[in-house]
Amino acid sequence: MTACRHDDLVGRLRAAGLAAIADLGLDGGGDDSSDPAVITGYKKLRGKKLPPAKKQVNQLIAAERAVCEHALAHLKNWRVLTRLRLDVKWAIRLVGALMVLNWHEIAR
Repeated sequence: MTACRHDDLVGRLRAAGLAAIADLGLDGGGDDSSDPAVITGYKKLRGKKLPPAKKQVNQLIAAERAVCEHALAHLKNWRVLTRLRLDVKWAIRLVGALMVLNWHEIAR
């Protein structure tokens, strides 16, 4: 949350015309609730239950996030990026290529 505010993540996403899906830890990041740039799920209030519709929204968000979480976990397991000494633009291309390989592996 602190890094999000420090780097003005929400402002940068809006400027680029992008949006992000985040976990509940990023809730309240200074985002406009009528037009969010960062989409989070619903938190359960203490002593209350979430309605089925909000539970379903949380499940959909979790399913979308799981794909990226798994891909990042694979990158960590492969340890390809641990000793990377490249220009940032080449590192981004390498990560993109690894993500494509990961998708290909999942599709099998």
